[in-house]
This record gives sequence, structure tokens and C-alpha cells, in this order.
Amino acid sequence: MQWFYDLWTKDSVAHSVLLFALVIAVGVLLGKIKIKGISLGITFVLFVGIFIGHLGFEVNHEVLHFVREFGLILFVYSVGMQVGPGFFSSFKKGGLTLNMLAISIVFLGVITTIVIHYASGIPMPMMVGILSGAVTNTPGLGAAQQALDQIKAINPSLEVPDIALGYAVAYPLGVLGIISSMLLIRAVFRVNLEKEHERIGQKSKTQIQKPYLMSLEVKNPSIFGKTIGELGDLLEHRLVISRIAKDNIISIPTSETTLEEGNHVFVVTSHKNANAVKVFIGTEIEKDWDFLESQLVSRRILVSKGEVNGKKLSSLRLRSLYGINVTRVNRSGVDLFADPNLMLQFGDRVTVVGTLDAISNVEKFLGNSMKRLNEPNIIPIFIGIFLGVVLGSIPFAFPGIPMPIKLGLAGGPLIVAILISNFGTKLSLVTYTTQSANLLLREIGITLFLAAVGLNAGKGFVETVVSGDGLMWVAMGAIITLIPLLIVGTIAKLVFKLDYFQLSGLLAGSTTDPPALAYANAIAGNDTPSVSYATVYPIVMFCRVLTAQLLILLFVG
Repeated sequence: MQWFYDLWTKDSVAHSVLLFALVIAVGVLLGKIKIKGISLGITFVLFVGIFIGHLGFEVNHEVLHFVREFGLILFVYSVGMQVGPGFFSSFKKGGLTLNMLAISIVFLGVITTIVIHYASGIPMPMMVGILSGAVTNTPGLGAAQQALDQIKAINPSLEVPDIALGYAVAYPLGVLGIISSMLLIRAVFRVNLEKEHERIGQKSKTQIQKPYLMSLEVKNPSIFGKTIGELGDLLEHRLVISRIAKDNIISIPTSETTLEEGNHVFVVTSHKNANAVKVFIGTEIEKDWDFLESQLVSRRILVSKGEVNGKKLSSLRLRSLYGINVTRVNRSGVDLFADPNLMLQFGDRVTVVGTLDAISNVEKFLGNSMKRLNEPNIIPIFIGIFLGVVLGSIPFAFPGIPMPIKLGLAGGPLIVAILISNFGTKLSLVTYTTQSANLLLREIGITLFLAAVGLNAGKGFVETVVSGDGLMWVAMGAIITLIPLLIVGTIAKLVFKLDYFQLSGLLAGSTTDPPALAYANAIAGNDTPSVSYATVYPIVMFCRVLTAQLLILLFVG
């Protein structure tokens, strides 16, 4: 059995892989345990790593460092690819208010951290670790460690604390603190959940922007004899006429098809434009198109050809070339109105109407291959990681900061992933990945990072907590968690009149905390918290990574 003993005690590749596999497997298993519906989730990997490290098991330092950094790169890059498509659009309309409130929470947390640093004398690196744990933000911890490594490379004699200890101590109460802030705001403002549900229901009726389908009879004399192309110009392309019936003979109209009195048309437009289109064309009627049309079919076609990726609908000329109409586009489960300027992306599902032969030709043009979608697009991923590492290594000098700032291995890949997911189609890069593939990449990255951090921090964890510093860090973390959330939450409720479910999503998103979001969704019973969470998540993640580095560089560099 000597071989088995050596496997656990002697430094080797097998020894390192064994410990990482054990820490991750046990940590993920424990993360599934819920107490009153709340779980620390994947963060248990960190605590299992600390426990294994405390028992005396060690991993080679170079291996530990590589796994930690590579895991962080995989995690932040996959997060950037996930949130990137909605990053810039999240600043539009009501999203701007939510994002400004979320940014306020981030910077209030930073100010609170600085005040505690001066009041208590706790070193800033440890305060940044506590801050990252208090707001449950792992990429911020990784960015801070990157900044410390930069400083350590310039000044090897500098002693810095293991900030992962502060993160680990503050994290559990951070999760509970976020949920507690939701409960406190609910109690202070005496929120009635039933009334909130009624308000959400009334608001959703007036704000739906999904495609609207209706049958109309042409009765407006001003459009008699007009072509559908001319009608589109008059209405600024706010509609698609997918079928037209003349004397009960149904056909696919083209831009040259003329409209006559009494024609029946099947129209697809947006909810906000439905009334205007209805008034302009005629009156709404009941018509069973499926019963009448034997020669026409409606079908969803997958966009799976790279040459279509990033092309505008109008530039493809599908109606004139194939005699079909595109009525709507489904992207990531959301139906979008088929605007001529809509840019198609890999993985979109395009709803087309036409004859079987015409649809068959369009399928060949667009791809319609699920197998092609399931194939991983490895090249764009590693091109993005390559560019992200390069960007993260560029030093930026700013007046008043003692050393150049680098985005590091957390910030660089995150920014590149956001940019590629938004603009990669213009460079003919196929950035599509299935949701399961993205989640797998993200989970592998974060578990490797947390396992490496935990194994490295395990030696001094118990001694730190027992000595008394750990309890003080817990208290400091609770202050950093609660003060910004309660202040901004109160302002959001009183000044901006956010409903409670929006506010809950905002609080969860500003701390990038999935357990808090799960709690908010449970009490809401709708997707309002998730929408707020997704709206603020990208910019909050970016700010958390940036501010963690700045605190280290300003106060330590």
C-alpha cells in the first residue's frame, strides 16, 4: 500500500489532480444542501479546500498558481460571453436607472471599506478580501490577487496577507446579509406582496414588446392600389405582411403586391405599434389561416451557417429570392419582431412562411443544422482569451497612482468577452455557444479557482478565526454588506418608486449573488427580479473587478 500513501503525500501530477478532484467533488455536493431554501452553492468548494489544506495536504505552488489563474480566466471569460449581448442595451430606458443605482451600491461599498480601513487599521489587502466576501463576488477577489501579484513582482520583499481568508470568513454572512436587507426594506416600507403582484400585472400589459399577430381587412381608401413596399415605407417598416387573401386564395405577398379593398392580410408587428397599424390598414377580423392555406406552411429554421452570422435581414433578400416571409426571430427563448435592420446571429430561430419548396431552399441557405449548433466553436474562445490576456497585461499610467494599472487576468478577458459577444459577428466570428456549454466552462473555471484559493488558504484559517481577528472580519463584512444595500434600497423605493420585486432583483444583482436571486424569485413568483438582476449584472461585475484592483494599487502600490 506504499503507492497509495505516496499518492496522498508526495508531490506529483497525480497527487495534485487527486486533491483538486476531491475538493471540487465534495464541495459541489455540499453546495446542494439547502437550509430554509438558502445554500452557499459552489462556494462550498472554497471551504472544503480550506479544510483539506488545514489537514496538511499541499499542492505544488506553481501548479496551484497556474490552476488558480487559468480557472479565473475561464470563469470571467464565460461570464463575459453570457452577459455581453445585453451589456450595452442594459443602459437603455429604465435600465439606466437600475444601473446607476447598482453602481451607487458598488461605490458605497468601496467607501465603507476605506472608512473601516482607516478606523480599524486592518490592512487594505485584507479589507478587499472582506469586501469581496461581503458582496459575494469571486472575480473581485481574483482581480485583487492579480493586483497583489503585480506589486509583489516589483517589490518581492513586500509582505501581504492572504486575502482569501477575509473572503472566506465574510462570505457566509454576506449571503444572509443580502437577503436580510430585502426583508428589512419589506418590513420598513410595509410591502404588500399581493398589491405588488397587481402592479406588475398591470405594468406588463402596457409594456409587452413581443411580436403581435393579427388578421386585418383592408378598408382604408388611402392605401388602395398601394404596394406592400410603399405601405412599409409609410409605416417605417413597423410591420410584416406574411400572407394575403384575395377571394379566399392565399398567397405570399412580395413588396410589389398591391392592396385592394376587402383584401385580408395576416400582419406581424410589435405590441406598441399594433393599434397604429390596425387604424392605418382597416379593421381586425377573425380568420383561420391554417384551415384555408393548404399550400403554405410556417416553420422555424435554425441559423447555423457562419456566412449568415451578423447579416441584416434586409440584406439577405429572402422574400425576393425565395418567395417567403420572415415573421419573427427567436433568440435565446425570446421572440423578436423581424425588423429589416435586425442582425441575425448564430443560433437564432427564424420563423418563415411560404411553400414547402421555398422553405426547403431557405433551410439550405440558413443551415438549419442542430448538429452544427452543438459543435463547440473553440477558435473564437481561445482567440478571445488570447486577446484578453494581452489587454490585461497592458500597463495604463494615471496621475496620482504610484504604479501603472493593469486590467489583469480578470479584467482583460472579461472586457474582450463582452466586446466579442457584441461585435464578433462584424468580424465574421461565430461566438455562439449553447447555454449548457457556457455553463460548463464557467463552472469548471470557478471550481478550479475556488479549490486553488482554498487549498492555499487552509494552513492559517483556523488560527486566524480562533485568534479573534476572524470574528472582527465577520462584523466588518456585515457592515459592508448592509449599509450600501439599505441606503440605496431606501432611495430606490422613495425617490425612484421601484416596485419591491424590481428592487429585490437590483439588490441581488448589485452583489452578483445567485442565492439572493433565488430567494427573490421565490417570493415574487414571476421573472421581474431576474430581469433586474440581468440588467445590472454586467456593469456590476465590471465595476467589482475594477474597484478591487484600484483599492490594491492605490493603497498598497
